[in-house]
Amino acid sequence: MDQRISHWVDGRTRPGTSGRTSPVFNPAVGEVAAEVDLASAAEVDDAVRSAKQAAVAWRSTSLSKRASILFEFRQQLSSRADELASVITAEHGKVHSDALGEIARGLENVEFAAGVPQLLKGGFSEQAATDVDVYDIRQPLGVVAGITPFNFPAMVPLWMCANAIACGNAFILKPSEKDPSASLLLADMWQKAGLPDGVFTVLHGDREAVDALLEHPDVAAISFVGSTPVARHIYETGTARGKRVQALGGAKNHALVLPDADVDLAADAIVGAAYGSAGERCMALSVTVAVGDVADRLVEAIAVRLPKLVIGDGAAPGIDMGPLITGEHRDRVAGYVDAGSGAGATVVVDGREADLPERGFFLGATLLDHVTPEMTVYTDEIFGPVLDVVRVDTFDEGLELINSNPYANGTAIFTRDGGAARRFQFEVEVGMVGINVPVPVPVAYYSFGGWKASLFGDTHMYGPEGINFYTRGKVVTSRWPDPASSQVELGFPTNR
Repeated sequence: MDQRISHWVDGRTRPGTSGRTSPVFNPAVGEVAAEVDLASAAEVDDAVRSAKQAAVAWRSTSLSKRASILFEFRQQLSSRADELASVITAEHGKVHSDALGEIARGLENVEFAAGVPQLLKGGFSEQAATDVDVYDIRQPLGVVAGITPFNFPAMVPLWMCANAIACGNAFILKPSEKDPSASLLLADMWQKAGLPDGVFTVLHGDREAVDALLEHPDVAAISFVGSTPVARHIYETGTARGKRVQALGGAKNHALVLPDADVDLAADAIVGAAYGSAGERCMALSVTVAVGDVADRLVEAIAVRLPKLVIGDGAAPGIDMGPLITGEHRDRVAGYVDAGSGAGATVVVDGREADLPERGFFLGATLLDHVTPEMTVYTDEIFGPVLDVVRVDTFDEGLELINSNPYANGTAIFTRDGGAARRFQFEVEVGMVGINVPVPVPVAYYSFGGWKASLFGDTHMYGPEGINFYTRGKVVTSRWPDPASSQVELGFPTNR
């Protein structure tokens, strides 16, 4: 192994100077594939200085020019999707089709941002007072940064950088050090699309780089997606230093299944949502809340589907579920199965006993029944292929269970009853809701984000809220009086 993954600064690859690196694994075989440089605070400072210089010219670039670069970047992303998906699969482990799916969802955000001439239109009020007009404009912040998780190494950066750059900012990406190569491919695409050097920067790193970005006086805003403890640190540290912060945290997403639901439809949807990408998704379904007599039928329907999932190298054809990101994380997830069983949950399907490849960080799909809210398999964000089933007697009991959970990222209901569905969407205290839709990720022209411990601050990601986050408003009041009257009113000599 001699591959070295470096930073991207000023439009070119820049080897790290800190002397620190971190291993990058191929999780399908459990071997180190590369080493990634970890930036020091000094390297962060140098990159921010470069981005600050680039931001000055970029904010003056016309909206039409920005839009044309975004359209070209969109073409780069579309035509090179297979190449990017292969890079994601090699370092993350998700199957190739899942990787293509995340690129497609990221592409939607680029297409939304390409409409920046329309998105940045302000309002105008003529004659607000005599000869006085008032209008508002939105201007970029300068240098902004995104700190992104390992589970979506292309999509989540695209949630951030497309809007940030469209709005006239310079964007610094600090991707996960676990699967960093996708970020460099995005950098290459931006450059080929015509983006000026320094407007998009990639800095690899760990907490030292994160804290340096949070503390840097020239970084105006931070976007983050990750776990709740880190989101809290990002939010508290960044806002204490006067920065704008959007910090999306963890999740424990519930699906409420009513007795009248189409059980086969619900089971298919739940299996895909719970075990896709090995459960390493912030919108994965972690808990199925089965109401009344649907429970036995639903558990059986899910259980018979799980042995049919083909587990293996995500780069191979016909694979349904790949490995987890690291061996340490795989062992942690397996430990939750032990804890759930020990606490009284029924292990209906045990992923530890699945037919798994000999090498790599694999764990099979696991189904636990009779889970109660006191168990760690319920309280903790597991982030793996483990699905809990909690049984309740009534709709109201299920709704209360969901609303009592400290996480409130996404939820879903499966029912044929329109009245029940409408009541659920009205009363459930969760930021994103699906009705017979298991993964209710909003389209790019809405915004993504949960409530409670799943979000710090009040700003959701991408869409209209993303445009507002990466700009600040300015209101201009102007007076251009009639020249003849102004001479008298201002006391100017008539012959001046």
